[in-house]
Amino acid sequence: MNPKRKLPIGIQTFRTIREEGCYYVDKTAHVERLVEEGAHYFLSRPRRFGKSLFLDTLKEFFEGSEALFEGLAIHGRRDWSVRHPVLRLSFGYGNFKEPGYLHRNLMAQLDAVERRTGVVCEYTTAPERFACCLEALHRETGQRVAVLVDEYDKPILDALTVPEVARANRDFLRGLYSVVKDSDAHVRFTFITGVSKFSKVSLFSGLNNLTDITLDPGCSAICGYTDADLDTVFAPELPGLDRDEIRRWYNGYGWLGGEKVYNPFDILLLFRSRKFAAHWFETGTPTFLIDTLVKRGVGSFALEGMAGTDALLSTFDVDDMATEALLFQTGYLTIRDHKRLGGRTVYRLGYPNQEVRQSLNDSLSRHLAGDSTRQMANSIRLYELLEANDFAGLKTLFHAFYASIPHQWYTNNDIARFEGYYASVFYSYFAGLGLDVKVEDSTSRGRLDMAVRFNANVYLFEFKVVELEPEGAAMSQLKERRYADKYRHLGQPIHLIAVEFSKEARNLVAFEVERTA
Repeated sequence: MNPKRKLPIGIQTFRTIREEGCYYVDKTAHVERLVEEGAHYFLSRPRRFGKSLFLDTLKEFFEGSEALFEGLAIHGRRDWSVRHPVLRLSFGYGNFKEPGYLHRNLMAQLDAVERRTGVVCEYTTAPERFACCLEALHRETGQRVAVLVDEYDKPILDALTVPEVARANRDFLRGLYSVVKDSDAHVRFTFITGVSKFSKVSLFSGLNNLTDITLDPGCSAICGYTDADLDTVFAPELPGLDRDEIRRWYNGYGWLGGEKVYNPFDILLLFRSRKFAAHWFETGTPTFLIDTLVKRGVGSFALEGMAGTDALLSTFDVDDMATEALLFQTGYLTIRDHKRLGGRTVYRLGYPNQEVRQSLNDSLSRHLAGDSTRQMANSIRLYELLEANDFAGLKTLFHAFYASIPHQWYTNNDIARFEGYYASVFYSYFAGLGLDVKVEDSTSRGRLDMAVRFNANVYLFEFKVVELEPEGAAMSQLKERRYADKYRHLGQPIHLIAVEFSKEARNLVAFEVERTA
């Protein structure tokens, strides 16, 4: 087995990783392919997925830092004497909610470019100065420029709560990126990364030769770690950790490639702490996301099995953020599978792994509970009641929880969505505990609303709204469609649980339980 190396936690600099002997997953074959096949690229990936490190690898590649690439896939396949100037921009820091700050931030970055390279451009407007720098770098070196832009969308995302500033930042960036196409004679290569995929018409209309590789199967593992990477590069870190649990907790992100990938940040923190926890999720509390889901009445029950087309998953703008696109681009849902329907591809989405499913549902239930103390008490009580199969206690717990939800929520939602909403509350609490939960579980006779396996027991839930269906409809459906048959082979006690709600009462009005062998 190879010796242990330094874990590159928080290191986004390729040179540092290579010179300090850190673990490194070789992505240079992707560098070679992109440089050979094209010139202008865009890549969207969730936060902390290694985009900045890949961008820095491109920087060292174009600058001809041969020693850093020794032993890597690309080393013997490049003429290292050919060096290109690099103009790199990053919007990873700063207060972009402040009107006019984006222009000052960019001008400061161009100041740094000029100091480092010795070129001088005296324009006081950013697009003109950017174009001048590209031309001057080409003229001074005799080689065209590699343009690398990191976190291109952060000035917009940070300002979403101030829409007028977000729109101004978007329009400013549109003008900036159009410079790349107009300066094509001076640009050898472009690589732009971010979390969100803003539609080309809103942001990249001036850069219509940009190739989007976000869903390119050949680039699905351009960022992130594969199972093979863990078993080879990180083999010294695996002893003492349950390999199946690593997969269950952290694997599962897919961008149409042949295999799923892990978020690198999760894996590195797991190896350091030796604990399974929500390492990635906890670094960025998705307040905006949770608020948006609640405002739109999108419950967690609806998140498993969401579907979207190419157009829908790309529909992201300040004034037009499709829920599916928001969840997919930020990494809270990923592509499970896809198929062609007529002339378009439809993608089925779902939670990527245990970390996201558990943490996102925990956040949703905490939001609805109103405070974290109450939510934690409810979660602990739920676990204890389920351990004891205390169904009367479960009914009392959920009745009290629904009674505590603010009246304003109900005034913003129609009855047609109530069943999904009430079911989502159940799902969020069970999933937030990390239990084995399935929604819309298919059987030969239909779809069961929710199945929970816990403590050598099976719990089958059916939810109904009494204003929409007759009393007793939930238990009748559980029995008539024989949902329990799918689970009898387990040889475990099966509990049929019929839960009925009322819009008028704003609470559950029936909680019927029957056990079947």
